[in-house]
Amino acid sequence: MKSIFAVTLAFTILSTGCVSSKKYKTLEANYNALQTKNSQLNGTNQECQTNLASMQARATLLSDQLLAERANLASLQAALDKCLTASGQGNVNISKLVDEINASNKYIQHLVNMKNKSDSLNMVLTNNLTRSLSRDELKDVDVKVLKGVVYISLADNMLYKTGDYQISERAGETLAKIAKIIKDYNEYEVLVEGNTDDVPISRPNIRNNWDLSALRASSVVQALQYNYGVDPKRLTAGGRGEFNPLADNATEAGKTRNRRTEIIITPKLDQFMDLIEKAPEKK
Repeated sequence: MKSIFAVTLAFTILSTGCVSSKKYKTLEANYNALQTKNSQLNGTNQECQTNLASMQARATLLSDQLLAERANLASLQAALDKCLTASGQGNVNISKLVDEINASNKYIQHLVNMKNKSDSLNMVLTNNLTRSLSRDELKDVDVKVLKGVVYISLADNMLYKTGDYQISERAGETLAKIAKIIKDYNEYEVLVEGNTDDVPISRPNIRNNWDLSALRASSVVQALQYNYGVDPKRLTAGGRGEFNPLADNATEAGKTRNRRTEIIITPKLDQFMDLIEKAPEKK
């Protein structure tokens, strides 16, 4: 385009003989403007070409995806047709399977109902056993009922001094309430178990954790007998040392949980039902 303009400009000069400086500058400015516009149009054209190529590639991709989805749809339709055919041939087996599923659901519901009933009875029993304990006492006393057996777990820091087996004065009021529970249900056997963490201990009268756990259980048994009048024929003291942990001894919280004394009440089945219905009087 530049050469065409040059020829035109030369022709104009030749035909007119001479051109004023002002008119020449005007023509030159127009030429520069046309050049700028031409560059812009070339850039726009290049951008359009790039966009067109991108859209064509996307159209190809979408076309491929559409073909794949159509193939997948055909496969699913074939599978559905096959299932419908098999279903028509196996109606008797399906009916039998439905009956078995219904029977299984009824049995599962029966088990759920039994568990809910058991959980409810355990909750009632737990409430009956703990109703005389204060909120502060319940922080150091944990009562659970598992398969008809009552577990009353007492924290060692509530019962004894660290590394000792003598009952502390602080434990007296709580033990008195637990003794009343035991005496109210006077036909049940009572096992007192001592448990420790895994920290070794050695004192003149305590060789190891076996000794410590057994001595702690014996202290509770003797307190129940001599201080609170529980029949000793119902009582058994046992020590399990560090070998019945509830938590990991690697942490202080775990050690604290493991250092405990458990009072285990074991009624027979008919006695257990009486225990559910009966609650000790609150004094």
